[in-house]
Amino acid sequence: MDVDLVVPLKHPREGKSRLRGAVAADQHAELVLALAYDTLAAVTSVAGVRRVLVVAAEPGALSLLAGLGVELVTEPAAGGLNQALRHGAAVLRADTPEHVVGALQADLPALRAGDLAHALSAADGRRAVVADRQGTGTTLLLSAPGAPLDPRFGPGSARLHVESGAVPLTGELPSLRSDVDTADDLRHAAALGLGKRTAALFPAEGEPVR
Repeated sequence: MDVDLVVPLKHPREGKSRLRGAVAADQHAELVLALAYDTLAAVTSVAGVRRVLVVAAEPGALSLLAGLGVELVTEPAAGGLNQALRHGAAVLRADTPEHVVGALQADLPALRAGDLAHALSAADGRRAVVADRQGTGTTLLLSAPGAPLDPRFGPGSARLHVESGAVPLTGELPSLRSDVDTADDLRHAAALGLGKRTAALFPAEGEPVR
């Protein structure tokens, strides 16, 4: 069963505040955009993904992503991350109300298409969640066909999603669990193998380009 994914993204200047210092200050926005580019490049190569909708504060700042075949919409003026995801899900459901929709984080620069494809297959039409490598956050949330996405992102989101009925996907899925919020997270992702744009800013040995 094909899946449509919503990917939320702040303006690159404002995103990933805990990652500041991982590269030179004037490269921070470029790094945030590189994380998203490498994530989406992997996502759009997965046969089971039909549409990818990026919900962004300022879509005009994301011209780099245009060549990946993703769609861009402006996030709602208020409501935060979960409201942005609900908005994106509604846009995707407008023409296919019985489809599966999902929410994917934009900071998975080591993502491998095989890990995402495996997760989509393992969900098997159920509302499902993939926790991050720490086991507390959520990197991927999937709806059941035609059912609400019901995003509950924020502190402890993995637990909240399970408590709300999502099936936790327990496969290894290392690249899908390795989101990047800190320099340590980025070093972990680098050990797995970064996408080309992130790797250009942060070499495999973990030393930032200055």
